[in-house]
Amino acid sequence: MTKAKTLTTGDIAQYCDVNLRTVIRWIDNGSLKGYKLPGGGNNRVTVKDFVAFLNENKMPMPNEFVSSNKTILIVEDDKDMANAIKRVLKKGGAECDIATNGFLAGSKLMQHKPALMTLDLSMPGLNGFELLEHIRKQDEFQDLKILVISALNQDSLDKALAMGANAALSKPFDNDQLLKLVDQLTQ
Repeated sequence: MTKAKTLTTGDIAQYCDVNLRTVIRWIDNGSLKGYKLPGGGNNRVTVKDFVAFLNENKMPMPNEFVSSNKTILIVEDDKDMANAIKRVLKKGGAECDIATNGFLAGSKLMQHKPALMTLDLSMPGLNGFELLEHIRKQDEFQDLKILVISALNQDSLDKALAMGANAALSKPFDNDQLLKLVDQLTQ
């Protein structure tokens, strides 16, 4: 089966190895977000909603819906720190790209669509908070995982988490802790 933007109830029944009526019941009771086509009344479910349903219900994810994207965008104005993060992540098997400011990060996000972004909060020009706020307003980046790596105080890290960052790490950081967080966020 190919990865389409929408799935039929039959597609979902095959993926989940359940009866077609079960899928229709999930849609009817609101467990699985779907919509009816005009006229025939056949149900359709977006891939995004299907993946969310599987995750929420801790059901196995079909291989074709598992992201193979291991690209990480490192947003850090200190080149030595950016290179240190890159070295650690490359050892963990990730492909890395570096943006030295918020504006360049926006451009690279559009180009490369990374799975994860590390973000320094203290940068000249567009700072990390402003970039985080901008990214979380964009629909196409709602699934982007953001790991804040900053030397700012805990209140600033908490603020970043409240603004939509998925995790935060204080500088200086432990290499193993960085790899563990990245692994958790890219699962």
